[in-house]
Amino acid sequence: MFLHVTKAKYLKDFEIEICFNNGLKGVADLSEAVRGGVFEPLKDKALFAEVRLDPELATIVWPNGVDFAPEYLFFQAFKDAAEWQEQFRQWGYACD
Repeated sequence: MFLHVTKAKYLKDFEIEICFNNGLKGVADLSEAVRGGVFEPLKDKALFAEVRLDPELATIVWPNGVDFAPEYLFFQAFKDAAEWQEQFRQWGYACD
């Protein structure tokens, strides 16, 4: 099954509550992700708060065109969950 974002809600700072098509919901803290390159403008919290769900891409996007892969968002929301560590390794996200 491909992972998709089904709902997203800005909470505060760089935190977004995200629902996934596997039925799980979590909070992704993207404060570390908004550094450098195309992500640099998202350091502006006013712009970051403009996050929205793009149903065609099945992930979150911003007005400046920046988006994150659903797998990365899932990793950020559940990176401390032991049951997902093997999946995160398969996706190439360092967990240790």
